[in-house]
Amino acid sequence: MEIRALSLDEVRTVIDWAADEGWNPGVHDAQLFFRADPQGFLGAFIDHQLVGSISAVCYGDDFAFLGLYLVKPELRGQGIGSQLWAHAMQRVEGRTVGLDGVVDMQSSYARSGFALAYRNIRFGGQVRDVPPLSDAMVVIGRDDLHRIQSLDRATFGADRSAFLADWLSQPEGHSWAYVEDGQIRGFGTVRACREGFKVGPLVADSALVAAEVFNALAKSVGDGGPIYLDVPEPNVAAVDLARAVGLSPVFETARMYAKGNPDLDIPLIFGVTSFELG
Repeated sequence: MEIRALSLDEVRTVIDWAADEGWNPGVHDAQLFFRADPQGFLGAFIDHQLVGSISAVCYGDDFAFLGLYLVKPELRGQGIGSQLWAHAMQRVEGRTVGLDGVVDMQSSYARSGFALAYRNIRFGGQVRDVPPLSDAMVVIGRDDLHRIQSLDRATFGADRSAFLADWLSQPEGHSWAYVEDGQIRGFGTVRACREGFKVGPLVADSALVAAEVFNALAKSVGDGGPIYLDVPEPNVAAVDLARAVGLSPVFETARMYAKGNPDLDIPLIFGVTSFELG
C-alpha cells in the first residue's frame, strides 16, 4: 500500500465519497479545501487505486484540523485507516489538532489522545417567510477580509486568511456582514451543497446580529432547497436561533482536540464553517 498527497482530482473523488456517506459537501468544496493546504490531503492506494483518505490541513505552525477520514466500505477493518491516521498525525506533529468526529468514531479518537470539547449539532430544513433585510447588512467578499479577521481568529483559533478569502468569494456562495458605525459586528457565508445550502461560518456578537446575518444569507438563496446550519451546542443562543428559523436537528459531531484546546469565543459562534476543515 502507498500513502501519498492527493491531487485536486483525487480530492474531488474523496468529496464524492463524503457525499455517499451523507455528509452533503459543498459543490465547490474540493477546490476550496485543496487550496487551503495542497499537501494536506492524504490518500491510500492499493494497485494504484485510491482506497482511503484523510485530510490533515495545517494552519501555520501551531494548529491543524483533521477530516475526510474515509476508507472504501468493502475494505474497512483491514488497517488502511490506521496507517492513514499515523501519516496524518506525523504531518501535524507539534500542533494543537482539532477534528469533528462522527458518533461511531469518537471512542477511537479518544484512545488516540483527543478530548471532547463540545458537540456540534447540524440543523436543517426549509426556511420560509424571511423578513426584510436590515439596513445594516452589506455584501462582503475577498476585499473585506481585513475587516473580519479579528472576529474569525477569536472563533477559529488560528489565522486562516488565505482560506477565508477564497471562502468568502466562492462560486454559488453569498457572504454578508452586519455593519454598525463602520464596524463589522457579524458576518456569514452560505454555499451551495449537493443538497440545498449550508450556512457557515456564522459569527456575531449577539443573537440579534446573528439572526440578521442568517436572514440575509437565507434570502440570498431563496427557495432553492433546505438550509443547514452546524451549531456548537454550548452556544444556547445559536441553538435557539436554529430552532426559531424552523430548522431541526439532523446530525451531530463531537468537536475534539489533542495537544491543547484553543481558547475559542464560543458565544460568538452561531455556525461552524465546515466539519472537514474546522
